[in-house]
Amino acid sequence: MTAWNRGFAQAGRTSRLLLLIPVALIVLITVADIVAPSDIVLGPLLVIAPAITAWGEGPLVTGSVGAAAMAAQAFIGWRSGLLLSRNVLVQLFALAALSALIVILSVVRDRHSRELARVRSVAEAAQRVLLWPLPSRIGTLRLSCVYLAAEEEAEIGGDLYAAARSPQGTRVVIGDVRGKGLPAIGEAAFLLGAFREAVHQNAGLPALAGSLERSLSRYLDDFEPTDEAGERFVTALLLEIPDDDPVVRMVSCGHLAPLLLRSGRAVSAPDLAPAPPLGVGLTDPGEVTVAVLPFAVDDTLLLFTDGVVEARDRDGVFYPLADRVAQWVGQLPEALLRRVQRDLLDHAGGRFGDDAALIAIRRTGEQAPPARVR
Repeated sequence: MTAWNRGFAQAGRTSRLLLLIPVALIVLITVADIVAPSDIVLGPLLVIAPAITAWGEGPLVTGSVGAAAMAAQAFIGWRSGLLLSRNVLVQLFALAALSALIVILSVVRDRHSRELARVRSVAEAAQRVLLWPLPSRIGTLRLSCVYLAAEEEAEIGGDLYAAARSPQGTRVVIGDVRGKGLPAIGEAAFLLGAFREAVHQNAGLPALAGSLERSLSRYLDDFEPTDEAGERFVTALLLEIPDDDPVVRMVSCGHLAPLLLRSGRAVSAPDLAPAPPLGVGLTDPGEVTVAVLPFAVDDTLLLFTDGVVEARDRDGVFYPLADRVAQWVGQLPEALLRRVQRDLLDHAGGRFGDDAALIAIRRTGEQAPPARVR
């Protein structure tokens, strides 16, 4: 039996066990009403059974339990010889009306649940299309990533990342779109497509930054003709990591500098002299400064968006990323990000004011096997 089938079997057993609760309530209330003195009426409590059933079951099962409760109410009336009395008939009518209302609410809830499941399915598909999962191995690197969307029930937002091979080595981008909602998702999707196309066509990072700037500017002019178009931009950090040279080249377009984890310490990369964010008029790639940082075997780079360091706790204190990461310098990327994610969620209480993305990149010195063609 597969894990999937085992999960369904376990869920079915749990559902059957929970169904025993309303059935047992019907039996207990019926018996208690029969043995209680005649001036104590417990039959109206039978409505609890379908109400409890609706919490975990669908309309059909809920309606069946409601019918069983009505049968129990009728049995109580018959047992006392008052089945056709006005009091018992009113109780039966009230129980039928309440059971019907509970079934209707169960139908509405099930419909909303199905709609939510479809929305989540679409969101997951969109996430796979827009934010391709980073490969765990690429070139001489080991990678891992985490994305935490600020929007409730959302899995994608305005943060973006991608990695691709080029003749110069491995190139990586992480970025943050100004704004939220569908416009931010649209800009993130467009920039990722532009990066995947331009990463193979530009010899240096300044040329790559210039290409992304021109593409994004055209997109904003053509597809975002709003009053806020001039205020929309994307911060981005571009990395180029050669396979045979222990360095990393970086260009910051208004983005936060990464952390370098080495020899038990986590330090911020030196001042990158950032260029303007993409979309605000970067016209001369010759003015873009490329920072070169030593990046040897077993070094780790931690890239992040501002949603990480701007996450606040209940007292309004920002998340101290560098201090926390210093405790886990020796961890592999996957384990490192698991720890950071858990700690970040605890710090922020599970709520974020902005999307948050992290990428951990570790140089291994071993060439990853070529990807299989599917």
